[in-house]
Amino acid sequence: MSLGDEHEASGGYGGTGQTRTRLPDTGADPYGTPRRPRSSRSLVTVVGVVVLLIAAIAFANRGDDDPSSSDDAATKPDTTATAPSGQRPVQSKSAAGIPSGFAQDQEGAESAAANYAVALGSAEMFDKAKRDTILQAITAPSRVAEFEATLDKAYTPEFNKNVGLNEDGSTPRGYTFVSRTSPIGTKVTEASQESATVEVWCSGLLGLAGENSTTPVTNSWFTITMKLEWTGGDWKIVTHSQKDGPSPVPGDDRASSADEMAKAVEEYGGFSYAR
Repeated sequence: MSLGDEHEASGGYGGTGQTRTRLPDTGADPYGTPRRPRSSRSLVTVVGVVVLLIAAIAFANRGDDDPSSSDDAATKPDTTATAPSGQRPVQSKSAAGIPSGFAQDQEGAESAAANYAVALGSAEMFDKAKRDTILQAITAPSRVAEFEATLDKAYTPEFNKNVGLNEDGSTPRGYTFVSRTSPIGTKVTEASQESATVEVWCSGLLGLAGENSTTPVTNSWFTITMKLEWTGGDWKIVTHSQKDGPSPVPGDDRASSADEMAKAVEEYGGFSYAR
């Protein structure tokens, strides 16, 4: 049944998701009670809507008048730490297109770490020039040169071939290279005004989509641990490491064809994250 059919079956109208209840068109109800004129029901409905609007406005504004709200914000977050905080998301981006300008608090550090995990797991990391631009945007200035040298040794021609790319990191003709990381959640293990250690639990896609690919796109689960420091008005990476898992039990989903996977990667853009 289509979405439109569902609306018709439930009495929806105008695409609003609302429903209308039709009363019997008999002259009187079966219990002998005279029916109210149609105008009375309309008046009750209008009054009810006004009351709901007033209540909604009052609820939305109550946080501004609650003296305990600032105290609650200062408490240490529990296991719901990755839920939206209600703070305004960052609006600016670095030269590499990565969000920047995070708040100098735990939530800002978590948001920065989640965005940096996306960047570190992107296909752009396989291109030397793009990789250096990313590292300059997310790494503490004192560590950029070290990070560049370390990753230059990691992204070797042999490594590129292992994931299906050409030795220079380019994608073979007729194929779509997929490398994408999606944060599932974040956890702060240490925090101060100037530094934070954040773990980012991630799911990742990696491989080459295309007919006869010997390295098809596969899914993996891993956790990235980043030590961040507050420098130049933003959180930047000082060190980072990665370990496998936690990994869920694989489901029974049918693997998509190479064409379906390539089309999905081209049509669905990645996310940036802000709390």
